[in-house]
Amino acid sequence: MAKLSKVADRDKLKPRRDPYWEKISSGCFLGFRKMTATSAGAWSARFYDDHSAKQLYKPLGEFSELPPSERFDAAQAAAREWFQHLGKGGASEVLTVKEVCERYVSRTTTERGEKSGKDVEKRFLRFVYGEKIAKIDIDKLKPTHLEEWRKSLRETPTISGPRKGKKRSDSALNRDMACLKAAFNLAYRDGLATNDFAWRNQLLAVKNADRRRGTYLDLTQRRQLIEKCPSDLANLVEAMCLLPLRPGAFADLKVSNFDSRLATLNVGKDKSGHDRLISLPNKATEFFKRMCVNKLPTAHVLTRANGKPWEKDYWKIPFKDAVIEAGLSAATTLYALRHSAITDLIHSGVDTLTVSQVSGTSIGMIERHYGHLTHAHTKKSLEALML
Repeated sequence: MAKLSKVADRDKLKPRRDPYWEKISSGCFLGFRKMTATSAGAWSARFYDDHSAKQLYKPLGEFSELPPSERFDAAQAAAREWFQHLGKGGASEVLTVKEVCERYVSRTTTERGEKSGKDVEKRFLRFVYGEKIAKIDIDKLKPTHLEEWRKSLRETPTISGPRKGKKRSDSALNRDMACLKAAFNLAYRDGLATNDFAWRNQLLAVKNADRRRGTYLDLTQRRQLIEKCPSDLANLVEAMCLLPLRPGAFADLKVSNFDSRLATLNVGKDKSGHDRLISLPNKATEFFKRMCVNKLPTAHVLTRANGKPWEKDYWKIPFKDAVIEAGLSAATTLYALRHSAITDLIHSGVDTLTVSQVSGTSIGMIERHYGHLTHAHTKKSLEALML
């Protein structure tokens, strides 16, 4: 058994392929290997698993950024952390950042649906898989790796929308960081990472990034917009004027989601991650009856002129053209209709919980973006109590 704590003792070791091992505790060993007399040497850990009766190994690295006199302590600390991780039931499997992300995509697809999984996957494809960070083992991640990745992401220009070609906004940065952080946290919870130190502070969201939604369309503007839209897009726009759902939720609706007898709409998993049943007012009921006539239960309620489902890449250009023809602000997006519908509900006195449930948005988000409206309504209601 070798003595590895002193630099002089390690220097005396003959270069070889197999590590020299020093016992840390029962079944736990710290290893050191150098292939040449002049190399810094690499450290590793070995653990005997009683359950499987197998030796488990983990490379720890060279710790070449530290002075030689400090490398043993650093390697021993890393080894002990891994031993504790295994002792608590943690996995011995070593995953790269890319593999951790792929695992999160799979879990998201299972729990929240294929569309949510695809959305996360697209973000990883654009901002993670092609980066240096993707090849790093999650247990070898350092805050500096994520600081570098975050800086690169910040400088990556947007590829669509009114900010196309410009530096990413704080809200866009937060959304992309949130996906990666969620993937890391899942791996940590499932025992695939020994700690969360590397990303705990480096992937914190930018504060106050999500400002209140600003583009509001009144009823006259909404009608003008519908008139300027092609007939297929007009149906989608009208639907968004009737209910405060996300565009993607409308695009995913099937005829089977609508119950004309009970006047209800079952909205499948969208960004909110769960189904919800909405009781429809008469006007919305009549609209969906019209959209569903002579269609099979598996058919989409709202489709393009060619009968195919809607996707954002198909409604962007014709919607922008309609906005210009209607004389509206160039900043108007399809999402502005959802904002306008939610604003009207709040103004009319509908409670925050109900608005949250119908729109598929958390109460916290409603408070954050529309709280000023609820406060104004409360003030008006309290004034009625004055003697």
